[in-house]
Amino acid sequence: MIIIGHRGARGLANQNTKQAIDIALSCQVDAIELDVRVTKDGVAVLNHDRRLSYPDQLRLKISQHSYLQLKAANSELLKLEDAIRLINRRVPVYLEIKSGVTLAPVVKTIKKMQKAGWKRGDFLLGSFSQKILLNLHQQLPKIDKIVIERWSGIRATWRARQLNTRLIAINQLVMWGGFISAMNHRGYKIYAYTLNDPARARLWARRGLAGVVTDFPDRFTKKLVP
Repeated sequence: MIIIGHRGARGLANQNTKQAIDIALSCQVDAIELDVRVTKDGVAVLNHDRRLSYPDQLRLKISQHSYLQLKAANSELLKLEDAIRLINRRVPVYLEIKSGVTLAPVVKTIKKMQKAGWKRGDFLLGSFSQKILLNLHQQLPKIDKIVIERWSGIRATWRARQLNTRLIAINQLVMWGGFISAMNHRGYKIYAYTLNDPARARLWARRGLAGVVTDFPDRFTKKLVP
C-alpha cells in the first residue's frame, strides 16, 4: 500500500505550498497529491478552492486575477511547473485538476516537463470531473488517469471504463472492507481519501487497499502500514 501526501502535507503545513511538499518528501511518501487551478492570464498554479487559500481576508478568485496579482497577495502561491521541479522526480506527482479549469496551461506544463526529461510515470492525473479526465485522456493518453469519486462505486467503475483505467480514489467515509475486496476482485486499484487513521489503513490494506491519501504522512511510517 502506498502513502500519498494530501496537498503536500495538509495537516502539517499550509496546503499546496513548498513547505507542505518539503515535509511530505521528508516523510518519505510514495507520491504527492496537489490541486491545480489556472489564473486569468493562463498560469497553472496550486490552489484548492476557486479563491486564493491564503490570506483569508483577501480570498481573490484565481480565474479572475493574474498570477502576479495573486502572488502579491500570497507569497506562498506556487506555479505548477515550480512544484514539479521542486519534487524533481523523487516521487510521482498526483495532480487533481479542479472542475472548470482551463486545461491548455496544465497540458502545456506537463508536456514541457516531459520534454525536459520527466517520464509518464512521474505523473498521475485525477479529477472529480469526467469531462476534464476525458479531455486529458485525449491530450495526454500515455499518462495514467485516476477517477476521483465521492461515494458511488457504480459510477466510479463506469467512469473508469470510459478512461480505460483501473485506478479509483473514493472518499474513505463511504468505504468498507468488503467493497475494497470486491473491487480488487474486479481488477481495480482503490485509493482512500482523506484517510488519517493508520489503524484503519492497516485493516483495509489486508483487504487490498492500494493506497491512502493523507493529511498526516508522518503517521504512516513503513513500519506501521504495509
